[in-house]
Amino acid sequence: QVQLVESGGGLVQAGGSLRLSCAASGLTFSVYNMAWFRQAPEKEREFVAGISWNNNAAYAESVKGRFTVSRDTAKNMVYLQMNSLNPKDTAVYYCAAKPGYSSTTTYDYWGQGTQVTVSS
Repeated sequence: QVQLVESGGGLVQAGGSLRLSCAASGLTFSVYNMAWFRQAPEKEREFVAGISWNNNAAYAESVKGRFTVSRDTAKNMVYLQMNSLNPKDTAVYYCAAKPGYSSTTTYDYWGQGTQVTVSS
C-alpha cells in the first residue's frame, strides 16, 4: 500500500531553518505530483508547496522566497527546505501525493504529519 512518511520537524527559533523529508513507497513515484500542506491549531489545512512529476514547483504566497520544495526520484523522496521561519509557520506539516494525470486539486495519499514549532 502507499505510504508517505514525513520526518525532520522540530522546535526552532524564529529566523532559523528546517528541512522536512517525505519518504514515499508503494507508488510509482516518478509519475506522482507531490505537495506539502500544513495545519495550525484551530485552522484549516492549507497548501504550502507542491512539485509536479516533471519538477514544476508552486508555492503559497506566504512562503515564497523562504521555502523550497524538491524531489529525488531515484530515492522516492520529497523535501521542503524552510528558511527564515517565523512563529506563523508553526503547524503540523503533511506530505501528500496524487497522480500526475489528475486534473483535480484533491490529493489521494497523505502522510501522518510532522510537527514544526517556531519560537519567538
